[in-house]
Amino acid sequence: MSIPIYGLMAEFEKPDQLIHATEAAHAAGYRRMDAYTPFPIEEVSEAMHFHDDLVRRIVLVAAISGMITALTLQVLGSAVDYPLNIGGRPLLSWPAFLPITFELTILFAGIAAVLSVIVLNGLPQPYHPAFNAPNFERASIDRFFLCIESNDPQFDLSATRKFLEELHPVQVSEVEQ
Repeated sequence: MSIPIYGLMAEFEKPDQLIHATEAAHAAGYRRMDAYTPFPIEEVSEAMHFHDDLVRRIVLVAAISGMITALTLQVLGSAVDYPLNIGGRPLLSWPAFLPITFELTILFAGIAAVLSVIVLNGLPQPYHPAFNAPNFERASIDRFFLCIESNDPQFDLSATRKFLEELHPVQVSEVEQ
């Protein structure tokens, strides 16, 4: 019985090689891939065309929810449930509602940002198949890795291996689940 593979991992010595490999993989039609580097490289995420707006949308919805919640509670409290006419001031004094509305908007947005980043990144994740790749411990020191996952529609073990080997990596290895 063979162990199913997570994907193929190519190891590179320089960041420019990884950027080139990522661009080539995206151009070849691979979409389910990930790069591992010892420091952030903006060009890699651009090469993978990784522009996820989901966190921004979640934060926007949470901010609007916080604003509506704050305004609703203040209007209900000051004009509906406990109306007090003090000194002829209006029951719905919008300028007085602004500080609490701003604070609750920021609170909801901040909590949503933290939780959505944690959930969407799949954290906590104490185990990842990439740790099974040979020399992967060097991903935090001085090596750069590109992993094309086996669940990619373009993935074919021999064709993908050949493609990665044409990019001149240090080595290409199978990553077990």
